[in-house]
Amino acid sequence: MNYIKWKIEECPTDKLKMFTAAGYPPLLAAMLGARGIGSVEEAESFLDGGAELLRDPMLLKDMDKAVERIKSAISKHETVAVYGDYDVDGITSTCLLTDWLRSCGLECYPYIPDRIGEGYGLNNAAIDSLHKKGVSLIISVDCGITAAEEAKHARMIGVDLIITDHHECREQTIPDAIAVIDPKQDDCRYPNKDLAGVGVALKLVCAVEGKNEPIVERYADLAAIGTVADVVPLTGENRYIVRRGLELLGNPSRPGLEALLRESGASEKKISSSTIGFSLAPRLNAAGRLGEVSIAGKLLMTHDSKEASTLAGELCELNRRRQHLETEIWDDASGMMDGKTPSTPIVLASEKWHQGVIGIAASKLAEQYSKPTIMICLDGDKGKGSCRSYGGFNLFDALSACSEYLEGFGGHALAAGLNIKRDKLRQFCRAFSEYYENNKPTELPTLSCDICVTDPGVLDMKGVDALSRLEPYGSGNPKPTLCILGARLDKVTPIGGGKHLRLSVSYKGSEFECVFFSHSEADLDLKAGDKVDIAFTPQINEFRLRRSVQLQITAMRLHDPKPLCGMILEDELPVTEASSYCPDRSAFVKAWRRLQALGGSVAADLDGVIRQCPHGIEPERFCICLMVLCELGLLKTVKPGSVFGAKMVSGSAKVNLESSELIKRLKARRS
Repeated sequence: MNYIKWKIEECPTDKLKMFTAAGYPPLLAAMLGARGIGSVEEAESFLDGGAELLRDPMLLKDMDKAVERIKSAISKHETVAVYGDYDVDGITSTCLLTDWLRSCGLECYPYIPDRIGEGYGLNNAAIDSLHKKGVSLIISVDCGITAAEEAKHARMIGVDLIITDHHECREQTIPDAIAVIDPKQDDCRYPNKDLAGVGVALKLVCAVEGKNEPIVERYADLAAIGTVADVVPLTGENRYIVRRGLELLGNPSRPGLEALLRESGASEKKISSSTIGFSLAPRLNAAGRLGEVSIAGKLLMTHDSKEASTLAGELCELNRRRQHLETEIWDDASGMMDGKTPSTPIVLASEKWHQGVIGIAASKLAEQYSKPTIMICLDGDKGKGSCRSYGGFNLFDALSACSEYLEGFGGHALAAGLNIKRDKLRQFCRAFSEYYENNKPTELPTLSCDICVTDPGVLDMKGVDALSRLEPYGSGNPKPTLCILGARLDKVTPIGGGKHLRLSVSYKGSEFECVFFSHSEADLDLKAGDKVDIAFTPQINEFRLRRSVQLQITAMRLHDPKPLCGMILEDELPVTEASSYCPDRSAFVKAWRRLQALGGSVAADLDGVIRQCPHGIEPERFCICLMVLCELGLLKTVKPGSVFGAKMVSGSAKVNLESSELIKRLKARRS
């Protein structure tokens, strides 16, 4: 992504001192403060919180009704079904609840609709099929909140329905079911509105069992996979569930997960949320995307190691097929764009695309062109689309506003799906574009940096290692993004056939090895010797038994002193960034001599002030010198209509530079 603006957070000095006094390493302490953690107790809860973070499942609306009905089914030995979804959240939800119901002695049918033939959510034909098998109770997981008509049908044929979901609700169409459990309902008082579908399923089991911890210990691995894959915020109980699940995945008890970790090449590496995001989830998702979701379900529920190995191999092959299809669709969609930068949302439709893979391509297009994107697979007079947001644009609200042109839709603010008739496409595109024009985000593409590093010494092995306590990373708790302003780019080396770069940068006498993925030399548009700003995630690189600090670059730009100089001269000092340029006595001497050479005054626009900077100090440091000299009365500010104007005060007495409040603030930040 091309970031137009960098936003650099600041850890308040008092918080930094509080966390370092509590024993946290400086880098971790700064991260805690920058992430808005306000006390040592809050930090301990975030970093080491345990089962006390789990909320009472009975706070979920209708949970009491669901518990009563499920207990009745168990006592009467009814035949039940778990009706899920074909994404990773839906698959893990289905397997978790099916496994538990079977452990209660019930005959339970897991049912996940075929993505291609049936599409998302409950459908009447599937309900009829389950009814014929003797099913008297269907429990939906990760779907159902929009299934008002299907709920009516189930009631009409005598099948009870419990809905568990976590998607956005359209309150006027809440289904009429035995129980509707969705934390996003307006009148649901459950405090965690960000549960994944598998999280809601887990809470249902906890409620029926009447206990939390033993159930989490039993199913945290499945719950973690679904939670990470569905990109819900990893805070509070979600964070605890995922952290506990990752521990279980480190020593997997399920043959299917052990086999999939092995087949994906992840079993020998440290298990993290990235293991789920890049190794497990894509392979499980591939089954649902390509209409083979039963393979994923069987893998997660098998108790046979040999069968698990076979199924894991099949999933890996499906994932390779998915990657091939994704490349074809991406090339086709890119051709449709014809290199043009759109001013409106992107809506593309084709009869050639595979419905299960368009969501990935839509995400890439949204990122590349910085616009919400909808890709629609056409089949006859019908179309099914995948929608991806950009820049915080609320897709769910937009689709709601354009619903008169749709056959149906569902999802979240950032990702959704829709059904549409071919002859409504033009009207929908017009309405969707009009809604976007009236509600489009005003923010420029912005890179958020947690910390501006001014002391390179904090990026040592101990400091970077300590950041691992912030894991697991994901939505709501992303990997740390740090920045260094004014580093020197020393060396650029293409790797990976020219697709990636290895870089060497130096800053204040420290040298760092960096890697910049998915960027070529042509993309970089910088050369060795340039002064640059870098945004990065620090990590420990392990190679041939050697551990070293490596910076994984997120973004890089040519260093421009103007933005910071402008803020300094306008007395809007960003202390964290500016502390790197805190002047010493020699800098003040150079600045004073430069002013003398200029006739005792300076009056210029920002570019002019920067040009007048004396040799040997940076423009930012020169500007701070000017502001300190003004503060101490050695310079008098004048207003000649320029950005900055000041002249020497004749006959001024000697002053102690250390008495400057500005210098004190900068030095306090550095310490």
